[in-house]
Parts: sequence; structure tokens; C-alpha cells
Amino acid sequence: MSRRIPLQDLLREVRACRLCEDVLPLGPNPVLRAAESARLLIVGQAPGTKVHGTGIPWNDPSGDRLRDWLAIDRDTFYDESRIAIIPMGFCYPGRGKGGDLPPRPECAAAWHARLLELLPDLQLTLLVGQYAQRYYLPHWYGSITENVRHYADALPAGYFPLPHPSPRNTLWLRQRPWFEKEVVPELRRQVKKVLP
Repeated sequence: MSRRIPLQDLLREVRACRLCEDVLPLGPNPVLRAAESARLLIVGQAPGTKVHGTGIPWNDPSGDRLRDWLAIDRDTFYDESRIAIIPMGFCYPGRGKGGDLPPRPECAAAWHARLLELLPDLQLTLLVGQYAQRYYLPHWYGSITENVRHYADALPAGYFPLPHPSPRNTLWLRQRPWFEKEVVPELRRQVKKVLP
């Protein structure tokens, strides 16, 4: 059993984390937000270079698209008393052949359970991208497409799987018009229920 400390103390510990320091190309800069009163949790991948530089999660075109999907403005999105943002990896992991590298696995293993224990009011968790879905979903359908298509199966457990809103996924979205027609309206309904 983990030792229970106030959330603000734990957040200070996380922000001082240096577990992966020797492999992070830009050095450590853990980016996350949370308050005990948060009702919605967004679990994404890891910060990109812009987010690393500003220290503000989803402060990029991906964040703009995500806020549009949720039908919420920036003020609401960044109100940590309502929305917690805890990515799978807290620091920029570096660049690979097809984009950013996967989030460092040390973050979730070291911190997620301890953080979630201190967020008692969570009612809905958005699992953005494959890393969050593989970690949290009780059942993996074999692809992001199938996870998102079967989003209703995850709702009883409090999860809503989403594709990553990156501009790199524009083709994925264009090829799957059902996402905007069917999934986004339900996502908005679910978010409105937990953030009245």
C-alpha cells in the first residue's frame, strides 16, 4: 500500500521526478495538472516540444482539436479543479522516425496509481491514443479504430477511448466519418454530464 500524502505534495514530487533524466533529449520537465475535485481525467501520450517548452498540456494543434471534440473552451479545459490531465509519460520523450517516441514507461508505473488514489471524484477518463488504452482498458480490440468504435463497452468502467487528435491523424479521421457523426456527439454528452 502506498503512503498517502496530500495531492499537492505528490504533484511536487512528480514535477521533481528525474527517473528518465539520462534518456530525455530536452531534459526532464514533467507536465501534468490535477486537483482532488477533478471529475474528468484526460490521459494522453506525452508532451511534444511545444508543450515541453511552455509547460502547458495540450497547448498545441492537438489540444485545439481535442477541445473542439469536447466542445469546451480553454478556460474550462485548464480548470484543474474540474479536469485533471495526466499523460502516460510526463516529459518529452524525443523524436523517432514517424514522429515523437512513445511515452517513457517509467511514469505510469511510478506515479499513476498514486495520483489516481488522490482523485476521488473522477467520473470519466478519456483514454487518448493507444498507450493510454493499452494500459487502462480492460479489453483491447486490436486497434485504435476498433477501441473507438466500441467506446460504449468501456463506458461502464468510466473510460472513453479516443484517437489521438494530432494533425497527423487527419487522414484517419477523414477515412472514418462515423467518428465525427457518432462518437463525438456521445463524447460531448458524456463530458457535459460530468462537467455540468
